[in-house]
Amino acid sequence: MQIFSDRMLKTDSSFITEVLRLTGVKDIISFAGGLPNPISFPMKEFQESINRVLQESGEKVFQYSGTQGYLPLRQWIADRYKKRFGMDVTADDILITTGSQQGLDLMGKALVNKGDKVAVESPCYLAAIQTFTLFEPEFLPISLEDDGLNLEELEANLQNNDVKLLYTVPNFQNPTGITYSKEKREAIYEIIKKTNTVLIEDDPYGELRFEGESLPYIAGGKTTNSVLFGSFSKTLSPGMRIGYLCTKNKELMGHLIGAKQSSDLHTNVLAQYAIHDYLTNNDYDAHISNITALYKQQCEAMIAAMEKYLPAHVTFTKPEGGMFLWADLGEGVSSVDVFKRATEKKVAFVPGDPFYTNIKGAGTLRLNYTNSDPATIEEGIKRLASVLSKSGQIGVMK
Repeated sequence: MQIFSDRMLKTDSSFITEVLRLTGVKDIISFAGGLPNPISFPMKEFQESINRVLQESGEKVFQYSGTQGYLPLRQWIADRYKKRFGMDVTADDILITTGSQQGLDLMGKALVNKGDKVAVESPCYLAAIQTFTLFEPEFLPISLEDDGLNLEELEANLQNNDVKLLYTVPNFQNPTGITYSKEKREAIYEIIKKTNTVLIEDDPYGELRFEGESLPYIAGGKTTNSVLFGSFSKTLSPGMRIGYLCTKNKELMGHLIGAKQSSDLHTNVLAQYAIHDYLTNNDYDAHISNITALYKQQCEAMIAAMEKYLPAHVTFTKPEGGMFLWADLGEGVSSVDVFKRATEKKVAFVPGDPFYTNIKGAGTLRLNYTNSDPATIEEGIKRLASVLSKSGQIGVMK
């Protein structure tokens, strides 16, 4: 008798496990994780908020609570959507999740049966692939271009109206760092509004823009088959695990709440109260401005080092915000092989393979710039360049 479920045996977590392991290795320069810079954590202000919460709310934060989340925090999130994007949403449209990552699991539980079609960006956020794989769907990878999804592929895949989900990260996409253009967003909306496909716009990085102007969501607040994911992990604290999702689809919200009840009953109450207290007693926008100024400097340092040290055939994206950029080593190069040699040189990244549902031996890789200072970034890129030059690779400009 096979003890373990088929769904777990089909789910590969090896690269995520390796990425998390490398973040704790002291003598390695890791561009692998998606870690915010610790100097951006408002520790003094959070200490004040936690003390205030304990003094004013006392036993409430130690007791069980409602599944949908702390109402004042949900109202703050709804108000911010109104302020930033003019969206007509209420606190009832918000569900607090244990990190926005939980939203992926809840959506899978609520919507995806074995064999259902799930469309994803290609390349796609690796943990989204991992999470959806547990529900045993048929993945439909849609090529990602410099300004968003390939529209011809998207329309062809959605034309039969039999795709349950379309998963996107429209702002500073993970792993590529690209941002969907306004024109591409409008075109995607025109395609998807004719279908029953539920669109997920995962937006953990949208606040972290250091160049250009914020763009409206593809369908957020426009259709009932739209779900937005957000998070405080990238702006305040990943350790508190406070994320949220927003949808005006009341029936879907009911199923998502039911799915969450079966998962963890509710998200950490003390953390919800503390986040809300921080937001109401501090200048959140000024805090974000400080983070984006820091990340702009780090991103520019990485781009400068890559232009200086990497072989000329290596191409890469130049993000306007977020935490990642994406490099292409050229045809005939496996980034998994490069990864193995790079870790021997004490530098790490995430190879391209786990970001695809249908590609092995990819010559692409993801680099994170937010958790290293400029000097460390330069040294890490120099180490990576030494690996590429010693292997004698000659690539092809794309």
